Amino acid sequence: MKKILSLLVLVVLFSSCSEYQKALKSEDISDKYGVSVKMYEKGKYDKAIRLFEQIAPSYKGKPQAEKLFYMYSQSYYKTKQYYLAGYQFENFASSYPKSEKQEESLFLGAKCFTQLSPVYSLDQKDTDKAVDKLQNFIDTYPNSSYLPEANAMVKELRTKIEKKAFENAKQYNTISDFKAAQIAFDNFISDFPGTPFKEEALYYKLDSAYKLAINSVPDKMEERLKNAKIVYNSFIKYKADSKFKTKADEMLAKIDKDLQQFSK
Repeated sequence: MKKILSLLVLVVLFSSCSEYQKALKSEDISDKYGVSVKMYEKGKYDKAIRLFEQIAPSYKGKPQAEKLFYMYSQSYYKTKQYYLAGYQFENFASSYPKSEKQEESLFLGAKCFTQLSPVYSLDQKDTDKAVDKLQNFIDTYPNSSYLPEANAMVKELRTKIEKKAFENAKQYNTISDFKAAQIAFDNFISDFPGTPFKEEALYYKLDSAYKLAINSVPDKMEERLKNAKIVYNSFIKYKADSKFKTKADEMLAKIDKDLQQFSK
């Protein structure tokens, strides 16, 4: 019995492969379309894509086109070819604005760019695109069932963009360009007022102000120490129980001690 079942499976597989190979070589686009749908429904997306690629131009404007281009888009998405999937979904949404799949396609098109978003340390061009496209979706479908996922992705992407900007500012502190670091952190906080990195940015601004002061020539030290004290007060005002408070207090003590020489 097992041998018979195995034989039947082999026959079905061979028949399927034979049908697919025949469709690839066929000049009959309706035959290709029928087999492409079968491949798609069986989850054989790579094979479906090869057939879709052959017949897509011929089906533009035809009744079957909407279904074809939706399956075409989904096939790229299912095989994680996100650049191509994003393009196809956006093209579908634009071409069939009244389709029942329009909302889903616009969402998945935006989601494709989320999948393409790199780690924060790399160029964030695709991250910016993803945020723009997700925001466009949210504005277009404010009551969508996809809204919670879209909002969560936007939050994650924006945090990544902010992390990139924060690390860029922090780099000035790392290379001991303390004057530029203070400017960079001010710009960062101005650009991202609600950022989760604000506490850390304010601390490193204080660290930069302090190190700039203690490494200054005598003529500029007093002014810079006083500025560092102002930065400390701003930092504590924002986060009195900061995880950096101990280090900040140590800096303040040294600032006050160094300022004493100028009060004599």
